[in-house]
Amino acid sequence: MGHVWVDVGIANPITGQRVDVKALVDTGAIFTVVPWWVHERLGLMIIGRRGVRTAKGYTELDEGFALVEVKGKRAATPILISRELSETLIGVITLEALGLTVDPTTGELKEVEILLL
Repeated sequence: MGHVWVDVGIANPITGQRVDVKALVDTGAIFTVVPWWVHERLGLMIIGRRGVRTAKGYTELDEGFALVEVKGKRAATPILISRELSETLIGVITLEALGLTVDPTTGELKEVEILLL
């Protein structure tokens, strides 16, 4: 539905090592995807592989987890690690965990109520 660029902190939840990046928020993407260099710099643990469909077709990506911080909100979230992407992509799982959504009238992120129903 919408794309928004935001400043994001990504950290290894075990070591605390962190990088700050510009990321594209994509409400059409389920998972957050980080480039391979982010995985290498932070020493993120790979816990498996996940098949996904992209604009280029079906592929498999390494899967891990990270702490993601956006607009002062922080959450642990599953991530996918790509050798092809050069930018970080924030998906809806991470947005939900952070309690954020894209406001379509402004194109900005806003807080949303977290539901446990």
